[in-house]
Amino acid sequence: MRSQPTRILVVGGGYVGMYTALRLQSKLKAGEASVTVVDPQPHMTYQPFLPEAAAGSIEPRHVVVPLRKALKRCHVLTGRVTKISHADKVATVELPDGHVEELGYDVLVSALGSVARTLPIPGLAERGIGFKTVGEAILLRNHVLSRMDLAATTVDPELRRRLLTFVVIGGGYAGIEALAELEDMSRYATRYYENIKPEDMRWVLVEATGRVMPEVSPRMGVYTVERLAERGIQVYLDTRVKSMVDGHVVLDDGTEFDSETIIWTAGVKANPVLENTDLPRDARGRVRCTSTTQIEGLRDAWSAGDCAAVPDLAKIEQDPQATCSPSAQHAVRQARQMADNIVAVLRGKQPKPYRHKHVGSVASLGLYRGVAELFGVRVKGFPAWFIHRTYHMSRMPTFNRKFRIVMDWTLALLFRREVVSLGQINDPKADFVRAARS
Repeated sequence: MRSQPTRILVVGGGYVGMYTALRLQSKLKAGEASVTVVDPQPHMTYQPFLPEAAAGSIEPRHVVVPLRKALKRCHVLTGRVTKISHADKVATVELPDGHVEELGYDVLVSALGSVARTLPIPGLAERGIGFKTVGEAILLRNHVLSRMDLAATTVDPELRRRLLTFVVIGGGYAGIEALAELEDMSRYATRYYENIKPEDMRWVLVEATGRVMPEVSPRMGVYTVERLAERGIQVYLDTRVKSMVDGHVVLDDGTEFDSETIIWTAGVKANPVLENTDLPRDARGRVRCTSTTQIEGLRDAWSAGDCAAVPDLAKIEQDPQATCSPSAQHAVRQARQMADNIVAVLRGKQPKPYRHKHVGSVASLGLYRGVAELFGVRVKGFPAWFIHRTYHMSRMPTFNRKFRIVMDWTLALLFRREVVSLGQINDPKADFVRAARS
């Protein structure tokens, strides 16, 4: 019998990390185990709400959940795991003050998630703006509105055209929702500019494959493109970006134009920290797992979410190599099953496989517009938009955050949008430095 509680180390505080820790702290008995969560950020970001945060429909602070506030029975450590040696059961952590610690553990939960998948495109690192964090959502909102401010004051037609051209690269859920919400916001903002009309703006979507949102049926993908086209948004399918040096965008079909705003949402890849571990990985860099979310060959190590290759039992008959797609829906469900399995193993029981039934997909296309497929039924327009909001609100952890988001939506319904750029937060000390040097 153990004299000390089992030490459970959760590496990552995103969907998987936070939901796993939440369930563990509710399931574990006092003294049965200790749970430590390590993440560079002190909060979990609910990414499906980032487009609405960028558009101003939700207060940005309300799409994040403070880890210490939610995980009261866990130890939360703000730091970056740089290496994991499971053979020694030690994780190396770099803390904010620069010093490095080694954390020992008995049970590992790898919840490192994913990072933006970039390509060697000239100019991407300098000009591209990602869309995975709340900071990037705030930056994009301020950036789009500040481009409109500049365009309203310039007399140079070429510069004005460049400022009012906005490009989104990647036609998955993130790209479509970011594009739709930001275009909706900027279109609304034109009512406050005397010399900018909606038709003066150019919004462009570039997608390398032949369809958008592969998670929905081809028919719903076509419907989505048609709705975007009705709003004047240009959609380039089967098209790749060759270069974006100095904001000059060159597509492989020969199209060229200049833009001050290039948003990159072209997929994700497993967190590269996994390269510094001795965990088994697949060809895509994800941790190889069994259907119980246990890491292959390791009884005391677990993983789920974007960084894990978990067999998709719903598709295994059609494709024996099928794994669960990187989505919030899978991450939340896997985290709950994984937490239950960890508790079961600690108590000498057998873990259960993660098995899911695909309910459907939902996506927002801007205020009061959306698409959804539920149990094979296609829903469009306002009903789909309402389902989208209801579903994601129900998945937002803690009553506190649910209530705040509903209040944000209620206030947005009763009052007009706030369309002001707070660009000063990108460099808040600039004015003070200028005053000090004058």
